[in-house]
Amino acid sequence: MEQVIPGAQGSSAHGAGEGTLESWQQEGKWFSYGGHAIFSRMAGQGEALVLLHGFPTASWDWNRLWPMLAQHHAVFTLDMLGFGFSDKPALYDYSIEDQADMIEGWIAGLGLKKISLFAHDYGCSVAQELLAREQEGVLPFSITRVGFLNGALFPEVHSPLLIQKLLRSPLGGLFSRGLTRRTFERNFRRLFGSDTALDQKDMDDFWYLLTYNNGRGILHNLIHFMEERRCHRHRWVGALQSAKQPMRLISGVADPVSGAAMARRYRELIPEADVVSLRNVGHYPHFESASEVYRAWREFSRQAG
Repeated sequence: MEQVIPGAQGSSAHGAGEGTLESWQQEGKWFSYGGHAIFSRMAGQGEALVLLHGFPTASWDWNRLWPMLAQHHAVFTLDMLGFGFSDKPALYDYSIEDQADMIEGWIAGLGLKKISLFAHDYGCSVAQELLAREQEGVLPFSITRVGFLNGALFPEVHSPLLIQKLLRSPLGGLFSRGLTRRTFERNFRRLFGSDTALDQKDMDDFWYLLTYNNGRGILHNLIHFMEERRCHRHRWVGALQSAKQPMRLISGVADPVSGAAMARRYRELIPEADVVSLRNVGHYPHFESASEVYRAWREFSRQAG
């Protein structure tokens, strides 16, 4: 199944959002994981929907989609360890598996027995690991359906930016600690569609979240996930191919990192692939064109429900 949506033009794609970054933080809840403080948000009523963010950003990415989803779901999200408002320990072995452990425990602690997942970028790898665990019969909850947004589901067609390559290099620690806003902004803006470019306030928010609590100093540790994707490719791609629940990929095809090529690979490898392509939308569809993403998710959840 393939659908193509033209994509909204200009700032109208942005949607109303969920207030300011400050209010997003103030309305959050905190829990502890291994002695570290983890930021989370929850709202709405209905079927439980867990939102997983990408690298190097945070749950704030979902703020424009949040009020739409909360109309029909009990929505849950968090800043994973090392991201956003959560703790960012310098001496820590960050991994997708550890993030999945944290999220598994968080969901179980909330008493949720059945959830849907909606994941972006780094969060897609976490979702793949959770799917693999469900197929092994070790999750304390079931996964009803899964939505993916622009993630490196298949590492062989992922095209990292130069900044990501530098962070993975032997000099990654120095580059991470010395990262300037100008360098970050120049690279980050490349991820967005030509009609959905970030304004200055957006850039201020993303930079604030990145640098909050010495976040620059650990980027080279977090980016180890790119190697994990290669090491665990068989397990994580296998989890997609063996999944029994409905899945949909919503792809911003103007994304230079994991856009059109990733969507093509998804159609090649996933049985009865369900793909919605958003033209002129880049790596952050839920931020760039929240209304289109919401419609694609709503239609999917109704079909799958």
